[in-house]
Amino acid sequence: MESVSGHFNLHNFKRYRRLAVVLCSLAVVACSSDQGPSADSEQAAAVAQQLLAKGAGADGKALYQACVACHGDEAQGNQSLGAPSLRNQQSWYLTRQLQAYRSGLRGSHPEDSYGQQMQAIAKTLPDSEAVDAVVTYISAMGSQAAAATLSGDLKRGADYYSNLCGACHGPAAEGIELLQAPALAGVDDWYLERQFIHFRDGIRGANEADKYGYQMAMMADSLPDEAVLRDVLAYIQSLAD
Repeated sequence: MESVSGHFNLHNFKRYRRLAVVLCSLAVVACSSDQGPSADSEQAAAVAQQLLAKGAGADGKALYQACVACHGDEAQGNQSLGAPSLRNQQSWYLTRQLQAYRSGLRGSHPEDSYGQQMQAIAKTLPDSEAVDAVVTYISAMGSQAAAATLSGDLKRGADYYSNLCGACHGPAAEGIELLQAPALAGVDDWYLERQFIHFRDGIRGANEADKYGYQMAMMADSLPDEAVLRDVLAYIQSLAD
């Protein structure tokens, strides 16, 4: 790695090489066995090691290579691996979630296997600068709404959404940063379903230190059953661009 003056910085080179090795091993673990093809994760991890050994630790493209095996090279997600698209979410929310994984506020519940995988990967990011670099790289790919996979009664879903969700997440599920409520429209509906169930069952948001997750967990009993949940999710997805 070269400094501004052009001299080789051996300390930083060794630091990011060690980081790359950790990224490699965790990426293989996170997407191997029944969670996904280890060959893909090994290839992505190898690329990450090469890029990190060459460049700065705040190189978003280099750091993102540890995410490719699950989330895809264009952050499009992969339902078969339980990895959502990252393309239709605000950068501030992605940053907050990565920081929540890094701190252990998210992904620590023993029944949250996907969250545990994400926590392991997120903890390899050395600092906030690295988090910002990854998020900036993802955001630069541009918005792309995920395809709908759920169906339901749109009218009933609209009624429940307007009464229970719209005040925080916005009338078009566009998200309201002032309230720290993320966008929902265009996010994978199957992923939103899993997260809502996790909130409801105490798998996510049970830690009071997770202020916004805790608030959402308290709201999760507001829907009477999973049929209504699917109605709401179908309506939300109908709002996507």
